[in-house]
Formats: sequence, structure tokens, C-alpha cells
Amino acid sequence: MLNEFTYCPRLGIMEWVEGEWEESSDTVAGTLRHSGVDKPGFRVRRRPADESGEGPSERLQLRSVELSDPELGITGKIDLVEIEDGRVQPVDYKKGKRPHTARGAWDPERVQLCAQGLLLRAHGHACESGALYFAGSAERVVVPFDEELVALTLAKIRELREVAAGGVLPPPLEDSPKCPRCSLVSICLPDETALLTRGQQPVRRLIPANVERFPLYVQEPGARVRKNGDLLEVHLQEEKLGAVRLEEISTLVLFGAVQVSTQVIHELCRREIPVMYLSGGGWLHGVTNGLPHRNIALRQRQYAVAADPAAALRIARFIVRAKILNMRTLLRRNVPDLERQVLLRLRQFARAALRAPDIDTAMGNEGAASRLYFEHLPRALKGDPELLRGFAFETRTRRPPRDRINALLSFSYSLLAREFTQVAWAVGLDPYLGYLHAPRYGRPALALDLMEAYRPLVADSACITAINNAEVSPDDFIERMGGISLTREGRSKVIGAIERRLAHEITHPLFKYRASYRRTFELEARLLGRHLTGELVSYAPLVTR
Repeated sequence: MLNEFTYCPRLGIMEWVEGEWEESSDTVAGTLRHSGVDKPGFRVRRRPADESGEGPSERLQLRSVELSDPELGITGKIDLVEIEDGRVQPVDYKKGKRPHTARGAWDPERVQLCAQGLLLRAHGHACESGALYFAGSAERVVVPFDEELVALTLAKIRELREVAAGGVLPPPLEDSPKCPRCSLVSICLPDETALLTRGQQPVRRLIPANVERFPLYVQEPGARVRKNGDLLEVHLQEEKLGAVRLEEISTLVLFGAVQVSTQVIHELCRREIPVMYLSGGGWLHGVTNGLPHRNIALRQRQYAVAADPAAALRIARFIVRAKILNMRTLLRRNVPDLERQVLLRLRQFARAALRAPDIDTAMGNEGAASRLYFEHLPRALKGDPELLRGFAFETRTRRPPRDRINALLSFSYSLLAREFTQVAWAVGLDPYLGYLHAPRYGRPALALDLMEAYRPLVADSACITAINNAEVSPDDFIERMGGISLTREGRSKVIGAIERRLAHEITHPLFKYRASYRRTFELEARLLGRHLTGELVSYAPLVTR
């Protein structure tokens, strides 16, 4: 952590205090390079007498030595400690090549190594220098522990503790070349934060447009999910239905009567991959997760803001405004002959929501806008008139849906709520405490808040596309107990339509780079977190044109 803090104070605090971590190719390569020295043990190397007359000597090498000292206030694990002729030297392994600098290494590595030397001194050993071994070039650089380096190291130790105790995240580096290779760049959001706090332009494209892992949906009744090495396999009795690599899974989503082995649960908890249990119709019943995110300070701020009516109202206003404007955008894009008055009224509702004196008034504007929106939404349906007759729609109905379009919308919204519940957990927020939606037993209020702006952009759009492209048909629905629901085959088709929509890339209206909807979900949650901690003055959900 001392190395990380010296390299970038924001990175050090995010890792040590907020508990953030994300693997990258560099961190994985570093772990592999350390695999040998991370195993505790020792060996003795004997050197014969040389021509200068020096006699034979022995060098004792100790691997993975853990030390701490209360006066220094640090603890650490030293890769290698070499003892020869009474002199003790720490050796730290680095995966890359030796940098060609005047001092042989950069300050973060020198400070880390010196801290190890100070620990050895605190335990009574004579330690005047250390060594950095660069595996990439197979070179060793000796670093003397002179007064200047010792003073720098002690200063960085004090600074790290002071900043951590202050409870304020340091600002991101400005246009730094360090950012592109940082494994936490998608969490830190340096350029995005600079734009929203200082108006700094342009925003570099530092994060991938799409995510690397995706949910695994299992809805075959009686299926069982098993672990086989690095694979998750889905079996139905003796038949293997499929297999997916664990590295490619973000969530395991189980519909209805699907079994999962204890070994799978253990492995997914270790990898911080949630298991979500849904009813056959898509209602979220529960989640099995690993340990909660370690950033308790973020959740404390979330609770404090929720307890402040004025602060909660400011967030709720922007959520309602974004949803109404995005509903307006969907109608404008998909209903060519839409009356101008409809668009004007939706914009008026959005403006009124931004001036609402309380959350009930904001919700009233959202309700009025939604009624107008759903009144005209069926006009976005195109295609075979005979087919469209099976998708008659009058108004939004729930619990149960009274027609096929409402069944599509309800199931799509449940998938979206599941997605945002996972996102909220992943970034360290409590998905059950929101600002627009009141907390209620079993309701993921914050997930519902975050998804409001995306209902028209993702769920409604995917449903309209699925109908217009004849991906779903009236035969994919079943009527029972006065309501309409999707068949298992119908649910599979809707899941596919939603997943394609989530992978669809848009140009972010603020940051101007391409990103998938699934990527913007994470951005939304992290930006909300930055607002809750005070780094960003306001929070405004995504609004497309």
C-alpha cells in the first residue's frame, strides 16, 4: 500500500481504505512472478574462496518473511531476505524490466524496499541496503538506504496514515500517463471526475467499452449446476446442457427449481460472483453473495444522505427528470408521426419534476408522464398486422400483467432490477436503500432508483424490437389465473433481447466515448457513490438525445 500511495495517493487510499481491487493483465502477471517467493522457506548458498584471498562464505535466503513494528506503524511481507557475514538485505521482486533512471528505480519501489529495510532494522538487524530484482530483464538493482530515502519513506508512512484518517479521497491525477495501465482506472474514473468537477476536457477513453463477464441464466426445471475445474457445468439428470468458464461469469441467475452444488457456492463466493434466485416468472427471491464490500464509509454516507430529506429530494428530482426525458426520446425515435404536443408535454413534466417541492410531487409528475408515454407506446409497434393483433395494449398493468406487452415489460423490468441490484452491491452501495423509492421490506429501492432512467432505453426498447422483429410471438405466452405470463421459451427469447440491448454501445452524452449500456450501469452507480461522498456536487443519470 505504501508503494501504491507513493505512486498515486488516490490509488493507495482506494485500495487500503475503500477496499477496491480489480485484476488486470499486469496484476495477474505480477502474481505469477511472485508464485515462487510467496512460499515461505529458506535455503543456504555456499560461495567458495575466491582469488582475492577471501574465504568461503554462506548466504542464507529466507522467502516470504512477514514483519511488523508498532513504532513504525507498518507491517509487510518481504519477498526474500538474504543474510551474509552479518549483513541483512531485503530483496523485492518486480515483474517488469529495470527502468533506466538515475537511481536505478522509481520512488514507489525504492520507498517500499526501504520500508522493508526499516522493519529489519527495527528487529535488530544491520540493514544498509536492499535490492530490486526485475524479472523482465533478469537484473538486480541495489538500493542504498541513505538518509534521504529513509526520510522520504518515513514521510510517506505519516502522509498515508494522515490521509486515511482524514476520510477524504485524494483527487485523481491530472492527464497522467500512469492512468491507462492502472487496474483501478474503471473504478477511479480520473478523467470523468475531472470533467464533472473542473470541466476538464477531453475525457480519454481509459475503460473498455463493454464488460468482460456476463450473467449465466439457468431456467431448465430440475437442472443442476456443478463445478468441474474452472468450469461451471449445467446438467439435467445425466445430460450435460452446457459449460461456461468461471472467468466469463459475472452472476449466476437461477430461475425456479434449479439446484446448485455447495462447491459452486463456495467458489462463487470466493470470486465475489453473486448467485441470484428468481421465481419462474422472474421475481427476485434472494441472493447468495460473498462478504460485503469493504467500503463501509460509502454506505454510511448513503444512509446519511437518505436521512436528509433535502439531499434525497435533489437526487430523486434528477432521477425522475432523466426517466421522463428518456421516455420522450424513445417515442421521438420510434413514432415518426408523433404529435409535437406530446413531446412538449413530456418536456414540461421533466422540468416540473426538477422543481418539485417534495418526492411525492416528483412522483406525481413521473406518473402523469408515464400515462402519456404508455398511451402512445403501442404506436412504436410495426410489422404484420395479424401478428400485432396479439399484442393489444391499453394501459400499464402489473401483478398480474393483463396482456402480452405488459407481461414483456414486467419480465424485462425484473431483469433490469436484478442487473442493478448486482451493480449496487459490486460498487459498495446498499441496494435496499434508495432516494426516490421508499424503503420497503424486500424491495431493492436503490436498484429501482438506478434503473428508472434505463427502463425506456433498455427494457422498453428491447421489448419493442423483439415484437417488431418477430422474435417473440403470441405463442410465447400463457394465460392463467387472470394474468398473462411468458413461457420458458418466451423468457429465453426476452433474456436474449435484453442481453443484446445491454451489449449495445452508445456514445456517452457527457464523456463522448463509446460504452455499452451494461458499462454505463456501473458508471452510473460509481458516479452516484462519488456524489454521496461529496466528491461530485450533483448526480444526474444518463439522458440520451
